[in-house]
Amino acid sequence: MRAFYQVLVNTALANVTSSYLWFALTFWVYLETKSVLATAIIGGSYMLLVAVFGVVFGVIVDHMKKKSVMLLSSIVTASAYVVAGAMFVAFPESALLDWTGPWFWAFAGVILIGGVVENLRNIALSTTVTLLVPADRRDKANGLVGAVQGIAFMVTSVFSGLSIGLLGMGWTVAIAIAATGVALIHLMFVPIPERGVAHVEGAAPKGFGFKGVIPAVMAVPGLLALILFSTFNNLVGGVFMALMDPYGLTLFSVEVWGIVLGVTSFGFIIGGALVAKFGLGKNPVRTMLLVNIGIALLGMAFAIREWWWLYGLGILIFMALMPIAEASEQTIVQRVVPFEKQGRVFGFAASVESAAAPVSAFLIGPIAQFWLIPYMNSAEGQAAWGWLLGDGEARGIALAFVGASLVLLLVVLLAFVSKPYRELSDAYAAAPPSLHTEEDGTHSAAPGAPATSAIGEAGEDLRSGLR
Repeated sequence: MRAFYQVLVNTALANVTSSYLWFALTFWVYLETKSVLATAIIGGSYMLLVAVFGVVFGVIVDHMKKKSVMLLSSIVTASAYVVAGAMFVAFPESALLDWTGPWFWAFAGVILIGGVVENLRNIALSTTVTLLVPADRRDKANGLVGAVQGIAFMVTSVFSGLSIGLLGMGWTVAIAIAATGVALIHLMFVPIPERGVAHVEGAAPKGFGFKGVIPAVMAVPGLLALILFSTFNNLVGGVFMALMDPYGLTLFSVEVWGIVLGVTSFGFIIGGALVAKFGLGKNPVRTMLLVNIGIALLGMAFAIREWWWLYGLGILIFMALMPIAEASEQTIVQRVVPFEKQGRVFGFAASVESAAAPVSAFLIGPIAQFWLIPYMNSAEGQAAWGWLLGDGEARGIALAFVGASLVLLLVVLLAFVSKPYRELSDAYAAAPPSLHTEEDGTHSAAPGAPATSAIGEAGEDLRSGLR
């Protein structure tokens, strides 16, 4: 557990850095261009890259030691941020802010790459919970992960807004480079007890083929349905991802909006702490669906009037629910999927689930910019929807929130009465812990599960991974 806590702290430091620069980029672009379409494309591009590389990241996690994976992630992220800093120095800010030109997308793309590669570390963290934490404490450990991520979100939300408002984008990139370097150096001294790479059927993994990804998912009844449900959830989530910052920046200045996000991110800490204290109950599948009902109802209410306190309270509750939903999915996979296959399953889930958000983000950006916002600012729109949404500058965005949340609610209710829900609940109840942690950091397979073996040290893992 001591090793797990150190990994958790280091991951928090790395996530602070990537979130800090990612938030700052979004704030900077919207404030300088006033374009919802530009921020939607940036957000959608991030999720698209996560989708494209999710399976690749998962296979890398299964083929390398977890510390080697985290080091690789930190090195790539640090390199990307250094390139972004060089671009900011080399080109005038006006060129980097012309979102119709190539340098804007090159600059944003480099920052996106640094943030996307951070997901490699996060997938490794999910499997490290299985590696280091006893089976009966994993749901609570996942709650701690959510709480720590909430702290990171709180810190970065405040400092991103203040950084853009007071220092500008140049100093923001410089701070991100320095913080990434600190996280990388700290990681070098973090121990992750792991004698070797866990593998299947007594043979060390060879190459980076995706042959075992789909069978690993299909082997558990209902698991594919869970991933597809989360995919749909992200389809709806793409609407919020694209529009929450523009909506918030119509109510607050950038400095205050950053502080609002920082304060409301206490919700992450609250939700994660509740899971860490009480767990997820006997059936995390049911818990996850109940949480999504709450998210849908919240999405229909938190922007129904253009009141700053209502929006802030809604975000606080939303952030408290998210760690519970995420911990539920992680705990299910950690229980029903053998450890040596968890990286590819988490990676596959990240790819499929993330692929949905860019679709809705790319669609909702132009829809909001060219139809919903002008429509709700017209007399016709006010006459049709004013009774529900009131009046104000961002009623078109509010209409998008309500519509997306209503669709989510209907899908969750259908999921509750579905056969895959019952199958996955039964599979979770019947599955023995796939791996238990021993005091010396080694791991034993549960009865009937594959054994583990070593295939070399971290440097060899990294070299074979790059090959």
